[in-house]
Amino acid sequence: MQRDFCDPLGYMGTRGGDVTATMAIVPRIQQVRDCAAAAGLTIIHTREGHRPDLSDLPENKRLKTARAGAEIGSRGPLGRLLLEPRPGEIVIDKPGTGAFYGTDLHHVLATSGIQNLVLVGVTTGVCVTSTAREASDRGLNVLVISDCCAEPDPLEHEMAIRLLQIEGGYIATIASTVDFVASVNTLAQS
Repeated sequence: MQRDFCDPLGYMGTRGGDVTATMAIVPRIQQVRDCAAAAGLTIIHTREGHRPDLSDLPENKRLKTARAGAEIGSRGPLGRLLLEPRPGEIVIDKPGTGAFYGTDLHHVLATSGIQNLVLVGVTTGVCVTSTAREASDRGLNVLVISDCCAEPDPLEHEMAIRLLQIEGGYIATIASTVDFVASVNTLAQS
């Protein structure tokens, strides 16, 4: 979770976005993370990031962020992370909206034998759905925990979740934090 998308002083908040919803999911994400860690599941953090020389930054993205007054590569007022990775958790910087483009995520998953992904984070309509689609296209099973994802506009969040459920959940299965924790705990007891 990057502060730029959740903190009133971050990119989203200073552009007029209401970060109430994106900030509200942090405790639930922490609960899911704790549950997954206790069950021994691999935890992977993805975050928007670029090479130091910005050679992986498309020109159109640089121009869009510059027009918004927050050009990528400029020094921001906040620390980057809201939820710090713990020792042993994997961190992948992604130059695009999805977590697969321009990263080694697919390699990490394949070499670890991981076929099932649980997605949480912001923003639902961009990063989460892009990653879900990319994962589905690679033959992975995707679970999106809807109350651990958010958009500044709740209607956009709801629309993004509904699109993931098209054709009977072809792209992703949707669950809540309560459902996920209960399922993991049930599996741990069996």
